[in-house]
Amino acid sequence: MNGSTEQGMAQIHPRRPRIALCGPSQQMCSEEVYDFGMQLGAAVISAGWGIVCGGLGGFMEAVCRGAKSVEGTFEGATMGILPGVDPAAANPWVDIVVPSGLNFARNSLVVLSADAVVAVGGGVGTLSEVAFAWQYGKPVVAVNSMGGWSAELAGKTLDPRRTDHVVSAGSVEEAIAAVRTLLQG
Repeated sequence: MNGSTEQGMAQIHPRRPRIALCGPSQQMCSEEVYDFGMQLGAAVISAGWGIVCGGLGGFMEAVCRGAKSVEGTFEGATMGILPGVDPAAANPWVDIVVPSGLNFARNSLVVLSADAVVAVGGGVGTLSEVAFAWQYGKPVVAVNSMGGWSAELAGKTLDPRRTDHVVSAGSVEEAIAAVRTLLQG
């Protein structure tokens, strides 16, 4: 392709930033965290970004469901990278299903598929996603108001590989503002 054709295609199909939304599985997801996830998913889509998550239930379902509640949500807005090989395991609000067969190692792919990471609550799966994001140099926002590992890590520098810190946010609005700032800088 020549340069003008490539440039024209970029104008027609600009790449949307994709945000990894990480939080507790169905067994560990409280109603409060689920509701927060629905609001966060809707806010990410309203900001014009796409979502990547683990694709299953709990918080992952909530963010995808919230995304699909936004009028005019674009096709491909939600991507779920599943731990297993059965695409039918994805929650019904996932547009792009990626069966990885990697079990917990799929958390690395979730993070690598994103431009920034937001962690909400969560157990060791969320902890691993934050750790992968840190190691891969991805910007990380951790919600401090939902308990779990996100509250523990909010505002902290995880190790000396990086001089920044995990950005702390207390609300959906603060998380979106932090992501916006991180994507610009």
